[in-house]
Amino acid sequence: MIATPLCRLDDSKQQLGAHMFARGGEPLPTRKMAALRIAILTSITMLAVAANSVLARLALSDGDIDPLAYTGIRLASGALILAIIFRLRSRKELLGKSWIAGTWSGAFSLLLYAITFSTAYVMIGAGPGALILFASVQIAMIAWAIIKGDWPAPLEWIGIGIAFGSLVYLLSPGLVAPSLMGALLMAVAGVAWGAYCLIGRASRFPLADTAGNFIRCAPIGFVLIGLGTALSHPSVKGIAYALASGALASALGYIIWYSVLPSLSRTRAALVQLTVPPLAAMGGVFLIGEMLTWRLLIATAGVIGGVAVALIASERRVHNNGKP
Repeated sequence: MIATPLCRLDDSKQQLGAHMFARGGEPLPTRKMAALRIAILTSITMLAVAANSVLARLALSDGDIDPLAYTGIRLASGALILAIIFRLRSRKELLGKSWIAGTWSGAFSLLLYAITFSTAYVMIGAGPGALILFASVQIAMIAWAIIKGDWPAPLEWIGIGIAFGSLVYLLSPGLVAPSLMGALLMAVAGVAWGAYCLIGRASRFPLADTAGNFIRCAPIGFVLIGLGTALSHPSVKGIAYALASGALASALGYIIWYSVLPSLSRTRAALVQLTVPPLAAMGGVFLIGEMLTWRLLIATAGVIGGVAVALIASERRVHNNGKP
């Protein structure tokens, strides 16, 4: 029931990948090298996800680019890189299918996430933004699970309560509280990303569908570039940050993630993503010069700790019920 901003493959695919990775007969040094490779690639992916928040703030906080143009460049460049790499690596997946995979509902969720994400980062810092995004995805996914009848156990409710209370504390009025409008926009971005994950949960070809959803958004991305450029002339630096977010942090980050995901258990795949808000906060402090407040530290610890408790409790409940 608990999920995180990077969407996961369904359990059967993850179990198959983990089984293949753990298959016997490999020399111990080879298996250790494989584990090291998975750890390195997973770390790179988490850095890429956190980098999206830092890059957005670097580009938008000083007005180097309009949020519409930033969003358009991010979507268009991400679509280009994903399309090229998918065509090179996954030709067999295209047999008997439309060239453009994905769904229009997935593309709409992606577009809504991208626009509100960029607009929010005009108003709030990298750390608070990443934390609000992370928490909002959890709330959206939990709410949907409850609607579908997947009722949390008591320990899960405790974790959810801690996480939600910590988010309320972060947004409560005060001198260091983030912008309310920025927080609301980032919450919408989180709900949109949660919807994107739900739509793509049963995907048989996650890389193909991700590429297809970006491609479906690309035409609107070009419109956004035109609108944003008309509103304010973007600087070379702002364009470079947007390209880095779309082509590197988003497109290549997803490609690396889907390459390592079959080797991670469901719990491990979710737990490693708890590192993203702290990484984004550190990036904001060291690369942008944002303040690291006690409010942000306490809220981050509460949200991450609460989600971790709920996640582990959810896994135990599923295991005890004998579900796969």
